[in-house]
Order: sequence, then structure tokens, then C-alpha cells
Amino acid sequence: MDIFFFIGIAILVGFIGGKLSHKIKFPSVVGYLIAGLALGSSFLNLLHSQVLDKLVVFNDLALSIIAFIIGSELNLSNLKKLGKGIITIIFSESFFAFFLVTLGVYLLTKKLYLALILGAIAPASAPAGTAVVLQEYKAKGPLTQVLYAVVGFDDGLGIIIFAFASAIAKLIMGKNAGIMEEAIKGPLLEITGSLALGAVLGFLLGFFVRRLRRKEDILTLSLATIFILTGISKFLHFSLILSNLTLGMIFANFFLFANRRVQEVLSSIASPIYIIFFVMAGAHLDIKLLPAMGILGLVYILCRTAGLVGGASLGATISKSPYVVRKYLGWGILSQAGVAIGLAMLVVTEFPSLGVEGKDLALKVINTIAATTIVFEILGPIGVKYAITKAGEIRSLK
Repeated sequence: MDIFFFIGIAILVGFIGGKLSHKIKFPSVVGYLIAGLALGSSFLNLLHSQVLDKLVVFNDLALSIIAFIIGSELNLSNLKKLGKGIITIIFSESFFAFFLVTLGVYLLTKKLYLALILGAIAPASAPAGTAVVLQEYKAKGPLTQVLYAVVGFDDGLGIIIFAFASAIAKLIMGKNAGIMEEAIKGPLLEITGSLALGAVLGFLLGFFVRRLRRKEDILTLSLATIFILTGISKFLHFSLILSNLTLGMIFANFFLFANRRVQEVLSSIASPIYIIFFVMAGAHLDIKLLPAMGILGLVYILCRTAGLVGGASLGATISKSPYVVRKYLGWGILSQAGVAIGLAMLVVTEFPSLGVEGKDLALKVINTIAATTIVFEILGPIGVKYAITKAGEIRSLK
């Protein structure tokens, strides 16, 4: 059957799943994911691996648009009201998750290199699940502002933590030459390159968009820029999330009127793209991995959750953030998917060459992250809705 058949099925079943999910007071994202789980290899196997490979372009497209939307919500004047607290919160929740998972895994396995790798993957979040729930309920308020900032920037810090932790793990396992230099140069280039590229294209797009009047022209130019930015980012091995987030931030802070117009036209086409993205994410989940997850996966889930919730609360308390941020922020940042899987795949690529221990490490990491992702992908959006509901920041129940 032609690939357009599968695209149509994904949108239709995801749409129905989203509506059913909403009826039982869950975010639509949960319905999209469960629809994908049903269509994927776990059940009907309609969206099998060959189909998913052909649909992979929707992953990058959706992530790029979501990253732009997150960036466009990060107005520096609003962030300044939060002060240096936002930096304290990001560092606190990221390092708290890293240390707790590292400690928990080490106490269980007595393998420091395994503990460091799983600990380093723990801070990585899934901005898509969080941002789409915030958009769905038109959330506004201090907690929402902090959520956008945290899920926008903590992946950058997570990449740095992973680079150093994996370098130390390699040193422990016997690979010495050039490791620390490699750990510093790679992430530094990726992050600075992503920020610079997004900023340059952001100013170029802003310069032209503010001269346009027709919505069709604004949509065309905006999508062209996002596609070009994403393509260059992937070619140069930059972060498409950080580069598109920077693109959105340039608009939010230098082209305020243009920012509203671009957001409006993108929102008009975003829904089916989001549905395909989350249905595909659900189809990638393999329910058969859950029983095999074992104690290691359970320790990872508990320690990561405690680290994010406790670290976010600690950072918000230290920075004297509003009460709703201190109490509920951690529950809104539990989602984990693409970046974590990507880091786990790096382990699979780089560590097997270090011998039997390296192969065992790669197997344990990819299986643990793949299995726990199922849990965090479902719980994450529910946690976001719980947080913004308790904070009183929901403005629309659709």
C-alpha cells in the first residue's frame, strides 16, 4: 500500500485517539501515543519499521515547529522577571536527576561506568510532549513560562553532562587518548553552532516577514526558513531543537508583531503534523520490553522522577520562585523520548568497540532507555496537565 495510505490512517486513528483521551480528561497527546502503540509492532503492526522509516521526515518537521513555538514563548522581558532563578532551576533539576540516577544504578549494579551513562541520559527531556499539552490548554502563567524555558534549554545542558560522563566512563573502561578534549569540543561546537545558525536565520526571516501582508506568504516563507534551518543543522550535526528554538527566540524578542503572525499561520497547519509525530512515537514503543525492563529500569524511573521533581523544587526554592513553580514544576518535565533515545544510540555506536564490557553496557542502556521511554512518554503529558491544572493556569479545556 502507498505511504499516503499510512499517513492518512495515522492521522485518522490519532485524531480519534486524541478525542477519546480528551473525553476522559487526559491530554490529547496521550491518545495519539496510544493510537500509535495500537498501530505499531506491539499490536496491529500496521505501522511497522519499514513504514516508520519512510515517515521519519515528519519527526524532524514536528520537532522543528515545536522548538520554534517554544522559542517564540521565551520573551526575555518575561524571563528577566524570573531572574537568575531559571538558570538555577535548570542546573538543579538536571544535576539532581543525574546524581540520583547515577547513585541508584551504582548501588544496584556496582558498575560506575553504567551508572554514569544512565545518569547522564536522565536529564534529557522531551520538549514536544510538554509544549503540545501547554498549547492544547492555552496555558498561561508563571509555571507555564518556566516550563517552556526548562524544556527548551535543559537538553543543551543534558548534552554537555552526557559528553563528560561518557568520557569518564570510557576512561574507566580503558580508552584514554583524547577523551576529555573530545568531550569538550563536540558539545561546545554543537551548542554554539546551533545558537548562531538559528540567530542568523531568525534575523533574516524577521527582516522579510515584517514586510509581508498575506498569511499565505508568511506561512510559505516561515516553513521555507524552518526547513532550511533544520536541513543545515542536520548536515552540520547541530541540534535542530536548539537552532529552531533560537529562531523562535529571535522573533519573540526582536519582531514581536511578526512573531504573533508567524505563530498564527503555523498553528493552522500544525495539528496533523503533531498527530503523525506522536502516533509515530507510539508506534516505535515496544510494549514487550516492559516485562524485560527489570529492577534496573524501575530504579531508573524512580530515581529520575525523584531527581527531576526534587531538583526542580530545590532550584525553585533557592531562587525564590513563585509557589506554583516550587510545587508543581517537576511534574511537568517528566517526558523523555527522542534526545534520550539518541544518546542511547550513541552508546550503542561508540562503546561496543571497548570489548565485552562495552557491548554489555550498550545492550543494557538501549534496552533500559527504550523500555522506560514507554512509561515516561505516557506519564509525561499527564504530569504536565496535572501541574498546570493545580497551578490554575489552564485557559481552555477545548
